[in-house]
Amino acid sequence: MKQIGTVISTYRKDKKISQAELTVLLEKYGVHVLPAAVSAWEKGKSSPHADAFLALCEILGIQDVYGEFIGENPSDPFRNLNELGIQKALEYVKLLELSDDYKKTETKILSFTPRVMKIALTSTSAGIGNFLDEENFEEVEISDPVPEKASFGVYLDGDSMEPRFKNGSLVWIEKTDAVEDGEIGLFFLDGMTYFKKLVKKKTGTFLVSLNAKYKPIPISEFSAFKIFGRLSY
Repeated sequence: MKQIGTVISTYRKDKKISQAELTVLLEKYGVHVLPAAVSAWEKGKSSPHADAFLALCEILGIQDVYGEFIGENPSDPFRNLNELGIQKALEYVKLLELSDDYKKTETKILSFTPRVMKIALTSTSAGIGNFLDEENFEEVEISDPVPEKASFGVYLDGDSMEPRFKNGSLVWIEKTDAVEDGEIGLFFLDGMTYFKKLVKKKTGTFLVSLNAKYKPIPISEFSAFKIFGRLSY
């Protein structure tokens, strides 16, 4: 392992930068030291802290930190190539960069504008048939992403839809009076409000839980049944 000070000194002198000039350059990176500190680093009497070390590598153009301070980098893909081989490899890299097939895709940072949404004051499994009445909601500013088609949110009560939906979770509902077979929605059935999957079979129509310990709830022709909406993604 090479001495940090020796490497710093060599690169500094190659670039014809004095110790005093180096301290001025370091200030641009928020590192404030005196020329005496640089002298101490180069003589091995002290070592630069992490921020100073990274700034030094940037200023002095030390790109292969591992190779310069530790030794041959086992992860260096060029370690077994001579100068001509390295040049050929770099030329091939440039060709790959020019091809759209190998370009790195840019990661887009999504920003979300807070959205005012209606949240139901009563949770699921509450005995309320007029769930969609205005007085059953409060308007809340939501900073997390909200599905575009969502009409309102409701908090879940119980573990019947676990593991996908936890007790107390906030789910978003798209207001509609029609839900297809297999879709999850918010329903009113015989005095209770349910967040379930609607399943239609030859034997009848059922509200089905995702938690296997709960039995399907049948909807008979005599049931008081209403669809409040479907789960919004």
